[in-house]
Order: sequence, then C-alpha cells, then structure tokens
Amino acid sequence: MMKALIQMILHDKKDVLLAMTAGTISGLTAVALFAQSGFLISKAALMPPFYIILILTAFLKLFGVAKSASKYAERYISHRVTFRFISAVRMRFFKKLVPQTNLLYAYKSGDLLNRITSDVDLLQHFFLRVVYPPFIALFVFFATILFTLWFSPWLALILMMGFIFTSTVVPAILIYQKSNTTVPVKNAFTNEAAEYLYGYRDLQLHYQLATKEQSLQIISTDYSRLKKQELNREQSIHFWNQFISLLTAFFIVSVGAYFVSIGTLDGLYLAMLVLVALTVFESAIPLAMLPSHYKNAQEATARLDAIAPPASPTERMPLVSNKPLHITCENVSYTYQNTLHSAVLHVNCTIAAGEKVAIVGPSGSGKSTLFQLLIHEFKPISGEIFINEQPMRSIDEQELWAQMSIQLQHNHFFSGTLRENLLLAKPKATDEELQQVLDQVFITKSLTAIVYEKGGNLSGGEKQRLAFARVLLKNSDLWLLDEPFTSVDAQTEVHLFNTLLTKGKDKTIVLITHKLIDLAKMDRIFVMNNGTLAESGTFDQLLTQHGLFYTMYMQQIRCDKK
Repeated sequence: MMKALIQMILHDKKDVLLAMTAGTISGLTAVALFAQSGFLISKAALMPPFYIILILTAFLKLFGVAKSASKYAERYISHRVTFRFISAVRMRFFKKLVPQTNLLYAYKSGDLLNRITSDVDLLQHFFLRVVYPPFIALFVFFATILFTLWFSPWLALILMMGFIFTSTVVPAILIYQKSNTTVPVKNAFTNEAAEYLYGYRDLQLHYQLATKEQSLQIISTDYSRLKKQELNREQSIHFWNQFISLLTAFFIVSVGAYFVSIGTLDGLYLAMLVLVALTVFESAIPLAMLPSHYKNAQEATARLDAIAPPASPTERMPLVSNKPLHITCENVSYTYQNTLHSAVLHVNCTIAAGEKVAIVGPSGSGKSTLFQLLIHEFKPISGEIFINEQPMRSIDEQELWAQMSIQLQHNHFFSGTLRENLLLAKPKATDEELQQVLDQVFITKSLTAIVYEKGGNLSGGEKQRLAFARVLLKNSDLWLLDEPFTSVDAQTEVHLFNTLLTKGKDKTIVLITHKLIDLAKMDRIFVMNNGTLAESGTFDQLLTQHGLFYTMYMQQIRCDKK
C-alpha cells in the first residue's frame, strides 16, 4: 500500500510541485534573511555610507516579506495536498470495508474503530512528515552549501558534514534502535474500552465491573508508560539533532575565525556564515523523526491491508423484475471466518414466486445464516443462489435490495422522529401512509415522537413493530423476515402474523421463526439442522413424517400447556 500512498499523493502533481517550490523558497529566503542580517551587522560596524545601509535594509525587508509569503503559500498548498490525500485514503479504505459485512463478525468493534480512526488519521502525516521534508532539506542545503562554497570550501565541507549527520546518521541510528511500539497496547486498550462500554450493564449486574476496570487500568498504565518512553525517545533524537546543528555552527565559527586570522576569509562575512549555519538546519530538524513517522505509516498501512479487499467485482447485471421473484439455492455452503464448522452446508432448495416459506430449526442450526445469504449480506463460500435464474452475485446489489423488504433480528433506528425512521423504507411516503402502517402494527405514538439512537427509548416489542412497519411500507416483491415478532405479546403476535399474510398475499415471503403453532398457514416449511436442510414440506406433511419438525412441534405444545 506504500506505493499506492505515493500514487495518491502524486495524483495532485501540480499542488505537490507548488508546495515543494514554496517550501524551498521559504527555506532559502529564511537563510537569506539571516545571512543578510549578519552581513548588515558586520557592514554597519565599518560605518559605510548611509545609502549602503539603506539598500541592505531594503533587501532585508524584501527577504522578510518573501519568507512570510512563501511560508504561508507552502502551508496552504501542502495542507491542501494532505487533506486531499487523507480523503483519498479514507475513501480507499471505506470502499474496501463497506461491502464486507462479515468483518463485523471477524473483528472486534474496538479494533475496527481503531483502524477507521487512528490508523487512517495517522497517514495524514505521511506527506508532511515523510515525503515532503527530505526534498525541502536537500534543495535548501544544496543551495546553501553552494553559496558557502563561494567564500570557503572548508566551511562548505563542514556544513555538508553536519547535513549528512542530521539527515542520515541520526535517522539511521533511530532506524536500528529497538523500541517498544505503543500500537498493540493502544489497540488492546481500545478493544477493552469498547467491550467495557458495550457490556457495562451486564458487568454491573454480574459484579464484574471492578475487575474489568482494573484490567483497563493496567492496560492504560502500560500504554502511558510506553507512550512516555516514545516521547522521551523523540526528545532525545531532537536533542542530538539540535546538538549536531549547534556543533556545526561552532566549528564554522572556530574554523572561520582561524581563516579570518590568517587572511583567507574576509571577516566581514564571518557573522553571515555563522547565521547561515544556524538557520539552514531548521529545514533538517524534521528529518530526525522521519524514520519514526515512516515506520508508523508502514504499521498503519499493514493493519489496513490486513482487512482483505473484496474479490474483484464481476460485471453487475440488472435484476429482471418484470415477473414475480423466485429463489433457487444450489449446493450453498457458508463458513464463518476463523471457524472450522460450516454454518450452512450443501443447501439445495427452491422458493417459488408468491410462495410463503417458513425456515425453522433448533438454535444454532444455521437458519439465520441462510437468511443472511438470501439477503446477500453474506456471499456463499461455495454453491450459488439464483434470483429468477440470475446468479445473485452477478446482480447489482442496489437493484436487488430495492426488490426486498427485510426485517432483521436486530434493526437499527436513528436518532430522530418516528417519521424519519419510517421514511427510510419509502422516502416519498405521505403522512397518511405512515400513520396507516403505524396503526396496522399497533403503534399509538405520533409521527413526531422522538426516537433515540438505536431505539434506546423503545421497548423490544416496539422496535420489532416499527421494523415490521418498514416492511409494510416498502411493500417490495420479496419479503424476508428473521424472527420478527419474538418480543411482542401473544395477541399482538397473532395480529401481526395475520397482517403479514394478508398484506403479503401476492408477495414471496421467507420467514425465520421458532414459533411453530401457526405455520399451517405457510405454503412450505424448511427445517434446518446442523447447517443442513434436514426436512422440507407442508405443515401436515412434516407432522406425519414424525421427524425433527414433529419433535420440535410437540415439545412446543407441551411447553405452551405448562
């Protein structure tokens, strides 16, 4: 990805060139400003004619204005390049991240959050602290050494040696110097903090809050210790960098004074050359931390690249939706990342257009995973799912989801009003339509009622009814619902189930449920067990087979009687 980062930076070639030009001018005018100051001080001591002082002062002001203007231009343009670059990095990462829903299961929330924020933001320093400084320092030092060479080759050599030490030797020592990175500890702290916040209530109820806090405190202390070591190391590097620059200036003063004493250097220029040496090293100061920033960028890109990009998309075809939708699964299998057991294994089935199918099975049987495959959130590891004879993986996802009304087990609700949360399903719906679906799902609140983020002020039953209202409102050709009524009372459940069948009588309906009593109203029932499609048939057929469905049904009846 480092090559890709360079390519993203060079995408703005014009601004990169302008930034480097402005930075070089800023560095050179800073050197010229101090050189002119040193020369003016020495010249003034000799009591020259007033017009000489006036001319030198004018040049001094000219260099000052040029330095300020070029510095402003350099900051403005270089930060513009940086903002465009970091925007490109974010877009590249999110384009890789968004299609991969399985990442929500493969990575901890804190880990993903850390990659999305810290790792991506860390790369914003790549241009300003890794790519940009070496070029500016090289140009400024090269020009300054050539200028010094005019007065004394030996002083130019001393300046060059100081540059080599600050730009090469000190960073090289930093590269080979072993140091404990704070990144793994920071990642661990982020993961633990996220779990602490998400699980705060459960930790409190099970008297584990203090234990978790102690664990967080230990990781926090380790992170603070390593961060302090890192900062001390950075200060040490800055110290040696400054020390070498001052030592170089000291040698220039000493050697320059010797040359003045023997008459090989005009004493008028000594102060100028000393100030040049002190000023030029300002452009070399960022080079001391360049290896550290480069290493951080490498680690960040490695963590971002660890999230494998999705497979190269094939050409997406439109969904042929001018006829009722039907689904076919051919030898479909799916295995979660980092697991050996297949959640869905060699499933073959067909759901005809307009058919009402219930998918049932014991907990962990794979029915919800099959549901995720049917809504194209997961992609089969092997096998194929067809919609109207079209492979699902080749259909444009937006077109596919436009034909689906989906209710998940856990649905998200945004901070806002009931109206705003319903309009997600049908943006152009009128208030009359919205109120109608609310009445159908027994929600008596007004459309302006406030909904907290994640439905924090809604009960479990209200969340499911609001999610079902979205299904009714969208009213697509294919309805897929995963345990839609588990949190409502029995009377409301019967009403909502009947509403589902009544409003969806012309629709293809796939229902995941553990309630078996009313499934006689469904056209067919699929029974999942250990990831396989163990049984399928009508309600009456499955009861007469005395198989798994019959066993589950009788157990549920006995439980209901108790």
